Amino acid sequence: MTDRASGRAWSAWVHGWRLVRTAPAIWIGVWVMTMVLAAPLAATMSGMIERQLGASTEADSAADGVNWDWWQEFTSQSSGLGTTFTPQIIGFAATLQNFSDFLDRTRVIAPVAGAVGLYLVTWIFVSGGIIDRYARQRATRANGFFAASGVFFFRFLRLAVIAGMVFGLLFAWIQPWLLTRWFGAATANVDSERVVFAWRLLVYAIFGLLLAAADRVFTYARIRMVIEDRLSATFAVVAALRFLAGNARRVTVLYVLDALTFAAALALWSGIAPGAPGGGASVWLTFALMQIWIAARIALKLHFIASETSLFQASLAHAGYTAAPLPAWPDSPAAEAIH
Repeated sequence: MTDRASGRAWSAWVHGWRLVRTAPAIWIGVWVMTMVLAAPLAATMSGMIERQLGASTEADSAADGVNWDWWQEFTSQSSGLGTTFTPQIIGFAATLQNFSDFLDRTRVIAPVAGAVGLYLVTWIFVSGGIIDRYARQRATRANGFFAASGVFFFRFLRLAVIAGMVFGLLFAWIQPWLLTRWFGAATANVDSERVVFAWRLLVYAIFGLLLAAADRVFTYARIRMVIEDRLSATFAVVAALRFLAGNARRVTVLYVLDALTFAAALALWSGIAPGAPGGGASVWLTFALMQIWIAARIALKLHFIASETSLFQASLAHAGYTAAPLPAWPDSPAAEAIH
């Protein structure tokens, strides 16, 4: 049974990459969406830096390389969005900082929170079309993609309300209990920093597993809503829980494969991530490497969805999920029959 579950999970993992590769428009579209939503924040930050530097000698120094004295002065004198312009925004430090802020529940300033909220709403909209495209395993064109996105948008919004309550409970009650009461009691009489650090890693791991488990429930709930055309968000969650309970080994093996893939990408990024740029071409190289990492993260996120969709279809005999396509060459049934 274990070998069979591993084989099914491996097949879904491989098939997920095939789906991502055969639908590059989705990957490019999500990357463009990310850049567009981040552009207002970037423009605002650029204006703040330009006004602070002006025509001073620090401006010439900053153009030639990182001016650490000016950078510290700018951060200390800034408010709002300007306080996020720290050395941790460059390279691998930015990735670690994002993980740390997320797990420690660091308060997000209003402009960033607004951008994140807009991104989440936009992602909720397009995710219906993404799952639909991967489930059909063939091109749906822009009209089919956005039609599916519109159909499932309000259903996913209802599901997002339930997800918000669950994650709110985890961050409001479980996370403080783990990081304060349990962690504090376990390390109260410990003098070794290594032991304290190990306990903190354990707390992060436990909380991370709880978040991952909740995320899997709502991911498979969205998949079931799309593939089975479910209307009720509540019953979709119940159906997802039934699927997870009945296919725990397959789901776990696939999640481990996905997690190892992400860990490998993270390790590679830690080795090539740029440090503080100098002047001239090094600035553009740093920017290009950061964009490559963002694109890679989007590809990994899409692969998570594609592989889980593939596993669900294979496990519940939904692999034939193909609504009748419009007879448009070369994707019509006749063309497929000829092929």
